[in-house]
Amino acid sequence: MSFNADMLEELNLILKFPNKSLMQGLKVRKDADQAMIDAAQRLYEKGIVQQPDGGYLTDLGHDLVEHAQILQSALTS
Repeated sequence: MSFNADMLEELNLILKFPNKSLMQGLKVRKDADQAMIDAAQRLYEKGIVQQPDGGYLTDLGHDLVEHAQILQSALTS
């Protein structure tokens, strides 16, 4: 199974979240690229973020950020 375009947009958005503190989030503004807005909505529907426009990561979201960072690091080394 390959990553499709939607999955890549979601991964890219996950990687934009701050990972230094649980008290930091991310807001996708209404004037953002439509692909990013849609990715935020899908992440919300999947229980990865707390709001349809981003907000804070859920526990699942924090786990996914760690995995996404490892994957990104491995592929860029």
